Amino acid sequence: MSFKQVLMVGAGSVGGFFGAHLAKNNPNVSFLLRPRTLTAVKSRGLIVRSAAGDLIVHPPAASDPRELPTPDLIILSVKAYDLHEALDQLQPVMTDRTVLLTLQNGVDVEDRILARLQRDCVVGGVAYIYSKIVEPGLIDHYKKGAVAIGELMGHESARLLKIRDLFAAAGIPCQLSKDIRRTKWEKMCWNCVFNPITVLINDRVAKALDHPEMLNVVRQLVGEVMAVSAGLKVPLPADMPEKVVKWTQEIRDIHTSMYDDWKAGRPTEIDSLNGYIVARARELGIPTPVNEALTAMIKTITEWDRSGPAVLRIDGAVVQPVTLDRTALAALPSEHRISDASTTVGGRKGTGMRLKGLLDIPALELGADHVTFHSHDGKFSASLTLDQAREFGILLYEVEGEAIPDQKGGPFRLVAPGLGDLCANVKGVNRIEVSQGVGKDTRPSIRTQC
Repeated sequence: MSFKQVLMVGAGSVGGFFGAHLAKNNPNVSFLLRPRTLTAVKSRGLIVRSAAGDLIVHPPAASDPRELPTPDLIILSVKAYDLHEALDQLQPVMTDRTVLLTLQNGVDVEDRILARLQRDCVVGGVAYIYSKIVEPGLIDHYKKGAVAIGELMGHESARLLKIRDLFAAAGIPCQLSKDIRRTKWEKMCWNCVFNPITVLINDRVAKALDHPEMLNVVRQLVGEVMAVSAGLKVPLPADMPEKVVKWTQEIRDIHTSMYDDWKAGRPTEIDSLNGYIVARARELGIPTPVNEALTAMIKTITEWDRSGPAVLRIDGAVVQPVTLDRTALAALPSEHRISDASTTVGGRKGTGMRLKGLLDIPALELGADHVTFHSHDGKFSASLTLDQAREFGILLYEVEGEAIPDQKGGPFRLVAPGLGDLCANVKGVNRIEVSQGVGKDTRPSIRTQC
């Protein structure tokens, strides 16, 4: 007897491919999708383009699982960082008999599910595929397309065989693993090497394989992963670094999922891969300097410029825009810091930075002569000459060691004591715009004394 109802969660590069094949001849396979993907699938179907043959399916789909048949098997193909959000959505339709199959990167997804649901409901899985999202509901498939599945305790259960039969009926190679934890750690070795490296070199895996110096880095990375896996009682074979390189020769022309996510502006799974290795290594007292360096570099490269009220941006007539938060402000050279601005923050002890020091950070374009301070809601601004800003301006960012609350004009507040009738006081500053000529100014035409 097979599973009557199957729910595929997600239709990205992994879930889109496997889910489409599962749904091809099985009307009982439905999809839980994000709104944009749902709209695309509803209008034109889920499309997989592949050298092995294109596929279009029109499965039942919704953004609320309660609108779909109650699933007996849930296949999770969302990113590891979306796991708990997905479980929140799925909670209303799960019963004490629901089985979950994981097709996600990382080695802790299964344990996180078990810790939350507190019952034996998880079958571990590993996907071997190279495909990418072209746009919502459209997947391009290039190489491979197989899975390995296994019970966490290593036994061959009835539900495991049902899942194998489900994939086999869809023409998807499905290997039974007697040690799925080790299988996942073996893929983790590959992921921790080539996912971040392809981002760093901004190229395919072949470029890394062709440089002897990089092969030594591969050995170091895999060695650190192996040390952590051994510390967690999942020993890997001694020749694991060589295996990783050998496996990669067959797919040397590919980018990686982390590379594709980065280029598409999506978050990466660095915290579930190298970041996870670093975190567990610290608990175990194992040094992992190469993984730590890669984690830091990938975050630096892939995390887009932050925005919002708590981030201050200096832009306009500057060579390169600069963003700062309260921590960064506190780390600036102390000669321009004012540690007691009590007369300007309602009698409480405040900390600020003289604008002279702040405006020294970006390289200003030649001819720049004004600075405009904008509130984050866009309602208020004050435009000063560079000389006025440098001589009189102070940006307040703390009160008694804490962030300035919104009701006190925070997180950043411009004051200009000593400017006289040209008093400038802008609450909630989050953008400092350098310009040639005066900028937008909402101060009243008749100035009042500060």
